[in-house]
Amino acid sequence: MGTRRKSRELAMQMLFQGDLGKQSPEQVAKLFWPSRDEIDADTRGFAEDIYRIATARQPEIDELIEAHAQNWRIERMAVVDRNLIRAAVAEMLGYPTTPAAIIINESLEIARRYAAPESIHFLNGVLDAIARDILKKRLA
Repeated sequence: MGTRRKSRELAMQMLFQGDLGKQSPEQVAKLFWPSRDEIDADTRGFAEDIYRIATARQPEIDELIEAHAQNWRIERMAVVDRNLIRAAVAEMLGYPTTPAAIIINESLEIARRYAAPESIHFLNGVLDAIARDILKKRLA
């Protein structure tokens, strides 16, 4: 697994932990990293960047998700699905030079490992719609 994919996976896991455990970002950091000594600094740094952006901009990210996930309220989505989307959108917002297609593809690969098989098409559709919206706003 590549360094960036591992970072994206770790960011999703941190978001999942905070979401499911109702933990603050500080609590997540305190509990998440001690059992992961083998993670190198670059991988950890990129994961923490995505997580930081996702938590700092969560209201904006959740609004984007609900606007593009037709007939789905965010609290009704599977916990893995919504946090994969949050991590991907955070990366799209925080790293505009990374092509959205790469972020989406990486998110789908992580979803194949953690999400239900039927989630793949849902995640792809929502992420693609959000990516197009973000690009349109950048070009406006």
